[in-house]
Amino acid sequence: MAEATGPASRPVSGALLMVVCCALIAATTLMAKALGRELGGAALHPLQVSAGRFCFAFLALLPVVAWQRPSFRGAAWPVHLGRSLCGWAGITCLFAAAARMPLADATAISFLSPLITMLLAIPLLGERVGPWRWGAAGLAFCGALILIRPGTGTFQAVALIALSAAFFMGLEAILIKRLSGREPALRILAINNAIGAAVSLSAAALVWTAPSPAQWALLAVLGVTMVLAQSLFIQSMKRAEASLVISFFYVTLVFAAFYDFAVFGDLPTAASLAGAGFIVGGGLLLAWREYRHRQR
Repeated sequence: MAEATGPASRPVSGALLMVVCCALIAATTLMAKALGRELGGAALHPLQVSAGRFCFAFLALLPVVAWQRPSFRGAAWPVHLGRSLCGWAGITCLFAAAARMPLADATAISFLSPLITMLLAIPLLGERVGPWRWGAAGLAFCGALILIRPGTGTFQAVALIALSAAFFMGLEAILIKRLSGREPALRILAINNAIGAAVSLSAAALVWTAPSPAQWALLAVLGVTMVLAQSLFIQSMKRAEASLVISFFYVTLVFAAFYDFAVFGDLPTAASLAGAGFIVGGGLLLAWREYRHRQR
């Protein structure tokens, strides 16, 4: 296998891989929404859906792990455990929100995670945050307020679940930062999905109901799709500057809105579009600032 080229050497292929990754990630939330509704059987609890995601993802990774045989010696197990718990909590909250609100809204609120990572990096990593970053955070916060609509008759209580997903994903990113510079990607993926499978199965046992054959098939597709999305994300980041390809990650919102309309007939409202616009604007401003900072 040829070695990957250096950063920023293949920006077009990096961007294309990220767009395909976005289509797959939006598809996983669509499948979670279908499983959380009465499609193909009785609605499944979000804990069961996340258990299917992790267990089938782990099974899909096993042949690759058996072939590559990565070493697990010296792994930072406490960091892996914390990362996996945050990832499990984040994806469970996102699946719960996706089943009860428009996919575009749930996806947009989950996009607050990079801003939450930035805020958590101040006490946890000792990073300094300048005015541009604070401005990006403020812009995204305004978008979240538009989507959640606190204090109004249309207040979306379920949006707080999506906000919890963003928090856990933001904290997970902090722990991934501690791992990514020290451990290979396959080891991180394997440990994450193994721990996630064990934790999610234990939690799902408390609310377990027998899925129908169609739901079992959809759970399997959900897990495999998530592994493919994770792999494409890693390959995209290898091929181009992170600040470039991460801006394409917001295409997930477009795919989520399209899937939601095609399957459930849900169209985003004007408030949803405005809130998503503020959150995406904040994320893009943060990505642009990171790019400029790296250039200097």
